[in-house]
Amino acid sequence: MIHLSNITKQHGSQVLFRDASFQILPGTRTGLVGPNGAGKTTLFRIITGEEAVDAGEMVCAKKTTIGYFSQDVGEMAGRSALEEVMAGSAATMRLAAELKEMEAAMCEPMADDALAALLERYGTAQEEFEHRGGYDLDSRAQAVLTGLGIGPDRFNHPAESFSGGWKMRIALARILTLQPDVLLLDEPTNHLDVESIIWLEEWLATEFTGALLMTSHDRDFMNRIVTRIVEVTNRTVTTYGGNYDFYEREREIRREQLIASFKRQQEMLAKEEEFIARFAARASHAAQVQSRVKKLEKIDRIELPPEERTVRFEFSEPPRSGDDVVVMERLAKVWRTPDGAEKPVFSGISGIVRRQDKIAVVGVNGAGKSTLLKTIVGQTEPTKGDVTLGANVALGYFSQHAMEVLDPRKTVFETVQDAIPLASIGVIRNLLGAFLFSGDSVDKRIESLSGGEKSRVVLATLLARPINLLVLDEPTNHLDIRSREILLDALRNFTGTVVLVSHDRHFLRELVNRVFEIDHGEMRIYEGDYSYYLHKVHGEAMH
Repeated sequence: MIHLSNITKQHGSQVLFRDASFQILPGTRTGLVGPNGAGKTTLFRIITGEEAVDAGEMVCAKKTTIGYFSQDVGEMAGRSALEEVMAGSAATMRLAAELKEMEAAMCEPMADDALAALLERYGTAQEEFEHRGGYDLDSRAQAVLTGLGIGPDRFNHPAESFSGGWKMRIALARILTLQPDVLLLDEPTNHLDVESIIWLEEWLATEFTGALLMTSHDRDFMNRIVTRIVEVTNRTVTTYGGNYDFYEREREIRREQLIASFKRQQEMLAKEEEFIARFAARASHAAQVQSRVKKLEKIDRIELPPEERTVRFEFSEPPRSGDDVVVMERLAKVWRTPDGAEKPVFSGISGIVRRQDKIAVVGVNGAGKSTLLKTIVGQTEPTKGDVTLGANVALGYFSQHAMEVLDPRKTVFETVQDAIPLASIGVIRNLLGAFLFSGDSVDKRIESLSGGEKSRVVLATLLARPINLLVLDEPTNHLDIRSREILLDALRNFTGTVVLVSHDRHFLRELVNRVFEIDHGEMRIYEGDYSYYLHKVHGEAMH
């Protein structure tokens, strides 16, 4: 279907791939992985034809429709949400108009051979219309929009009236409705809540029959969808058969095998070079020396990829808080809209957060999870009821807008130094190393960092301070899988209390021991981990 053969691509002086090959075959489900900047987005752009390769070739079967969802949704204006979704299938809608015209023409008298030619054209157009799913385009667009959380009551709202995150959903619905032969998804789960992620998993498994190539920072999502992994790193593209967990294990095995081969080759090279050095001046050994020099010139030298450094950082023991860390009594919150109307968020919420709890706050989009966290940390006043923080509670809060409070002119190092002014340079460097900032990257200015890098800086400043209550609102949003694992490890070893909102199910399953669910303005408490909660609410189906 799509074959990339021996492709080479570079941006400026940086070589992204050299002689890389892989293919997308009908019906395959592939995850695309690799460090930031390795060339994943470039690969997508090569497949869509937005970028050309420097060498090698890309062959795409004729009449293959490619749908590409990227994080850049572009302008949306002048259409309703539903119209915006339908507009993505412009070719299908054009075909529908052509079929109508031909049907009208058939009613008019014409010569037999003209009618025969028209019927043939009509048959071809109808076949393509059917292949593109034209007959159920309207109902499919509605079903996809609803599945992604935009219900019939908002179909006709102007697309420009939706916020950035919701526009992302419209853009995703547009690509899914197209039902392309090849679906390219770049981080499709970034702006989705758990319900929408589960719906998307289900849709890809049961409704979508084409080939899929996607990137995702959501380990669970990857594991459930893909059956092979294509890794872009160190200027090569490597294919692994299996899901993300399999890829992680297999990559480690292959790395160990490569190191063993490298050591064997180095020993052999050392022996040969020693022989050449010892006998180079002796005429009696000239032929042997020459043959060995030639042999060494021909050898394909094994290169070891750079080590992925992981620094273990021991977070200092936070001061002990009282046993009851947060007490909520009959909390209610009502937002007032600009026109003076009241919008109730939740009411009658009571519960206790105990020392060393690791609590997930869950609920559908708009249930009030972020509002509850803001109420706990004192960023917004409750309309009714009380929140009391316990004795000796030192609070740290990561909001979805935490990155906006960083000073753009400061460096990464200076930002963390401000948070822990008494720490030595070594301690700060070690902490930054644990959050994947090493070498010169600690001197980068905040303004030049990506969203993920800024998130890591904020989390490093939080975990460096003597805090015993961490309140985290979507801390994993901009983080890749590796950064999420580092944060997960840090929070597992954190001896304080954690209350968090996250749509990463793997993260929640590995960390939390209690779940607070907000549903229709009320809160239910589940005294068990995230798997226990899923089992209680959704039965085995979600396990």
